[in-house]
Amino acid sequence: MNFSSIYPYTGETIAEYQAHSKAEIEKKISSGDRAYHLWQQTSLQKRADLMRKLAATLKNEADAHAAIITKEMGKTLKEAKAEVLKCAATAEYYADHIGDMMKPKVIRSDAQNSYVSYEAKGVILAIMPWNFPYWQVFRFAIPNILAGNTGLLKHASNVSGCALAIEKVFITAGFPEGIFQALLVSSKEMEPVIADSRIQGVTLTGSTPAGMSVASLAGKYIKKTVLELGGSDPFIVLKDADIEAAAKVAVQARMQNAGQSCIAAKRWIVEKSVAADFTDRVHQLIHHLQQGDPMLDSTNTGPMARPDLAEELLKQLNDSLKLGARILTGGTLEGCNFAPALLTDVKPGMKAFDEETFGPLAAIITAENEQEAIRLANKTEFGLGASLWTKDLEKAALLARQIESGNVFVNAMVRSDARLPFGGIKQSGYGRELSLEGVHEFLNLKTVYIQ
Repeated sequence: MNFSSIYPYTGETIAEYQAHSKAEIEKKISSGDRAYHLWQQTSLQKRADLMRKLAATLKNEADAHAAIITKEMGKTLKEAKAEVLKCAATAEYYADHIGDMMKPKVIRSDAQNSYVSYEAKGVILAIMPWNFPYWQVFRFAIPNILAGNTGLLKHASNVSGCALAIEKVFITAGFPEGIFQALLVSSKEMEPVIADSRIQGVTLTGSTPAGMSVASLAGKYIKKTVLELGGSDPFIVLKDADIEAAAKVAVQARMQNAGQSCIAAKRWIVEKSVAADFTDRVHQLIHHLQQGDPMLDSTNTGPMARPDLAEELLKQLNDSLKLGARILTGGTLEGCNFAPALLTDVKPGMKAFDEETFGPLAAIITAENEQEAIRLANKTEFGLGASLWTKDLEKAALLARQIESGNVFVNAMVRSDARLPFGGIKQSGYGRELSLEGVHEFLNLKTVYIQ
């Protein structure tokens, strides 16, 4: 079986990769397990030093890695390089802070001494998506490997080149054999891997159906999981917001990475009294986006990653139009190139409201007041990230508690940050990545009681 890498902008096949055989899969799992036991004898300081070398490698080779990302999944070269550099910065952050994150937690009890010890568990399997093909992988791998686990990556099949390039980064940085490995297999071949007793946990970033499938398999074999799934994130603009700033961030938050982000601002919920002003501003901004060749500095929005994804987005747009939504700009499709689009008059019951739209399609929903805005924001099966815009920060703090979401950003774009825990609720998944909470997800929180 082969995996093809296709440049989305032209449809050209740029590489073919042979799937790993059963024997190769066994060799990789065995290598990861063996490396884990040896890795326990490596000091935290040594692990951190290697991670700093990895950061330096990423920075030195950022242009080459960015080119691989752009060629395989189509994001602009500027966005791709920023993604690589974010991975490097995160490696440096964790190298500096992992010692504090791994310190035992002392708990007073009737014992002479009692505490929680944070200990690695073994090989952790990561099933990762194509939309941020470096960041999604490194934000899993960096803290887990520093904490003492080893990583096995099953990447999306259309970014196999990224998977192998990431594996090579660890080798170049000097990590021992088996600490991080890429596994080229189809999703249909994953059950024996998840079932293997040497696999101690599974983390998945992807669609909600993919999460359901993996969670079901992991549950069957009693494996801990962390799931970061889809989103239909609300971007709530209240009447007292800075409309100009909100409009600029709304367009950036929706259209970056050609709209292919779980935490993109997919539903713009705007109070009625400022809806016309906001609509006019975002209309102008979207209309002037340069969509096209992702290798050019002048391009704002690259192609979508695959033709089937672009066609599905067009279907969601057209179905919404049939139910009364209006299109103000964009929405044309040529291959993977979907012109950034803006819909207004969007309401519950339309696909642009009810479903996750994974591409450059923005939807404006008008709310009568702030309470209806919160109600509309929560009227979704998803709960990953939300953005709330108001000048009244005291009110914002109260409303943030009413929003059903794993993340709420006030007067800012929702983003992942190594310093802050990240994850969702409802159909957007469970568990947390990043920060202290993310480090501890795949560790044994061992209670030690000494009398």
